[in-house]
Amino acid sequence: MSKPIADPIQMEVFSNRLLAIAEDMGSILIRSSFSSNIKERKDASTALFDARGRLVAQADHIPIHLGAMIGAVETILARYRLDEMAPGDAFICNDPYLAGGSHLPDISIITPIHHDGEVRFFAGNIAHHADVGGRTPGSTSGVSRSIFEEGIRLPVIRIARAGTIDEDLLSLIAVNTRDPEERLLDLRTQIGTNLRGGAMLIALLDRMGWPATEQAIEDILAYTGRRLRNRIAALPDGVYRFERSMDDDGFPGVPVPIVCTARIAGETLELDFEGSGPEARGAINLPDSAIKASCYYCVKAVLDPGLMPNQGIIDPIRITAPPGTIVNPRPPAAVAARAVTSNRLCGAVFGALFQALPPERVMASCNDSTSATSVSGFNPRRQATYVYPESMGGGAGAFADRDGMDAVHVHTVNSTNLPAEALELEYPLILEEYCFVPDSGGAGRHRGGLGMARQIRILADGTIFSARSDAHVIPAPGVFGGKPSNVTRILRNPGTEREEVLHSKSSGLVMAAGETIRVETLGAGGYGPPTERPLDRLAADLREGKVTRAAAERDYGVEMVCRALA
Repeated sequence: MSKPIADPIQMEVFSNRLLAIAEDMGSILIRSSFSSNIKERKDASTALFDARGRLVAQADHIPIHLGAMIGAVETILARYRLDEMAPGDAFICNDPYLAGGSHLPDISIITPIHHDGEVRFFAGNIAHHADVGGRTPGSTSGVSRSIFEEGIRLPVIRIARAGTIDEDLLSLIAVNTRDPEERLLDLRTQIGTNLRGGAMLIALLDRMGWPATEQAIEDILAYTGRRLRNRIAALPDGVYRFERSMDDDGFPGVPVPIVCTARIAGETLELDFEGSGPEARGAINLPDSAIKASCYYCVKAVLDPGLMPNQGIIDPIRITAPPGTIVNPRPPAAVAARAVTSNRLCGAVFGALFQALPPERVMASCNDSTSATSVSGFNPRRQATYVYPESMGGGAGAFADRDGMDAVHVHTVNSTNLPAEALELEYPLILEEYCFVPDSGGAGRHRGGLGMARQIRILADGTIFSARSDAHVIPAPGVFGGKPSNVTRILRNPGTEREEVLHSKSSGLVMAAGETIRVETLGAGGYGPPTERPLDRLAADLREGKVTRAAAERDYGVEMVCRALA
């Protein structure tokens, strides 16, 4: 039986105080950063840990970042004793195999927070840097064959000592990237963000005292763990299996399965990925921290979305993945494009867990992908090389009572798209079109969400384009008779005699001024038979251009379309 909560009211107040600190850190990091990828696209996250390395609060940012910060703190504690850490110290790392990272562009800064001479907390943040070196601009090529091609590798290193930044180390990191100024400024912002978080934590400790704070932490973690175990216990015991597949392993070839078997017995939940495909030749392998973060997110999202994000959601879940597979690669396997695999794995976990739920709580498959691109060239305004990263969402799956959301990120990627004004101000590029993709959502009683399209025009010769995407072959399936989505397409010079359909992992394409790139992402699966769709909803889809008449007649039938338009 769980230990009773000492003071439920204090626990709730304290939990929200910690969350407010983590959220404030995130706001500081985003507002103060130099690169558009952090300040505009918000590709960053913040979290707080106790001195034992347990997660106590995470801001609502990028779910896949959670595993990397946990891995960073665990690596620091394995290497250093607490009494070896001085006030003002800070640690930096990014490596998936040496420091619990998820891919090299995501750089973590972890800072021990002292109070009365003891380490009481760790303040952590992680930010996706637009480039960290390597073979291809953006450091996220889907066709890298080993991590040595993907950028500078950082094990856990002390980047600041007693409040003084190691300028030599900072310079070493920066000059190994394509835009040193961005790296220097963003890394300084990351270090300063943790100092601000630390000051807020110290003020909280001064007000509450350590004994009350320690008890509140234990109560928070115990409550969260008990609440999740209750949710698991409410499910029917059983073994539930679901499979999703990647189009290929980074290079053209056969699909690679991702298999999730959920085993529920009482209060225990095991997610077993036996049967998943072999380690990929390309960079879509999913390292340990990324699979953990993906699974924690899935369980929270499906079973209890309001659950506080802390160690309590981690301890009740057991994850097993066979070594040497796409979901548990061996070093030095490439991992730069791990986000597309993470989202496909989430689709498999969702599919398995939904089998233990009643139909009214089931959701059709989302786009379960992310189409990310990287554009690089010379920026005459700054007289420096630029790297512009972008990740695009797609459709969200339909529910029993409503259509899926259009053009959104799903699962472990939660960044925003760069606004047209910022894109054209920062880079020698023009955003020509930004819209929904008609007919991309699966038909059904409730329609799957639509995918999105972005088309950019290149303004300078020698611009380099790369993509890391998936679902160009395999669509998102529907449920209970709902239709599948479309698939993703990446087009070079669309609508011209030079139009070319690109592979999902096209890398290092050199483009000339005047050329265009268009990305059209997939939608999501539909829920229920299309013949049960309300006529007013079908009419609205046709009126708003979300579904063309030809596609509607194919999926719903000519007679139903005529009735809807009558």
